[in-house]
Amino acid sequence: MESSELPLGMGMALAQNISAMERFASMSEAEKQAVIDGAHGVQSKAEMQAYLQRTLGAQ
Repeated sequence: MESSELPLGMGMALAQNISAMERFASMSEAEKQAVIDGAHGVQSKAEMQAYLQRTLGAQ
């Protein structure tokens, strides 16, 4: 997987959190890449949800 590809768990978490998805979609490409890069180190569904909440400020 290339580092610019959206990790599967992140895609699934975004699909379940509309506000996070909208926030992510509104970011610049550089900001999106930074979030994706950070998501590559996440190990579980709960961690991914917490990561997106912290990173995107979404509930």
